[in-house]
Formats: sequence, structure tokens, C-alpha cells
Amino acid sequence: MFKRMTDLIRLFITDVRAELKKVSFPSRGETVGSTAVVIVFCILMSVYLSVVDSFLTWLVGKLI
Repeated sequence: MFKRMTDLIRLFITDVRAELKKVSFPSRGETVGSTAVVIVFCILMSVYLSVVDSFLTWLVGKLI
């Protein structure tokens, strides 16, 4: 049983190494560019949602 478990662990580690060789990691420039896009999108969405929330608050206040 211990031999079988050891063989399975070795096979797992071998498979992990093989899969990691196939991975394509982004360059530093791509990572910085993607991060900038996400930050800008988050800022724009927060401004948009703030404007919509303010409008709806004003609208509900006028209706009541």
C-alpha cells in the first residue's frame, strides 16, 4: 500500500511538471496593461453606479 501511494505521488508530481511546461505566463507589460484596464473599468463603473444611485435616490425622494 505504501509503495502504491508513493508511485501515485511520483506520477502526480511528474504530471504537474509536464503541465507547467505548457503554461504560457504573461509578460510584465501585459500584466501591467491588464491591471490598468481593470482599475480604469472599476473606477468608471463606480462613477456610473454612483450617478445612477443618486438619480434613483432623488427620484424616490420626489415621489414620496
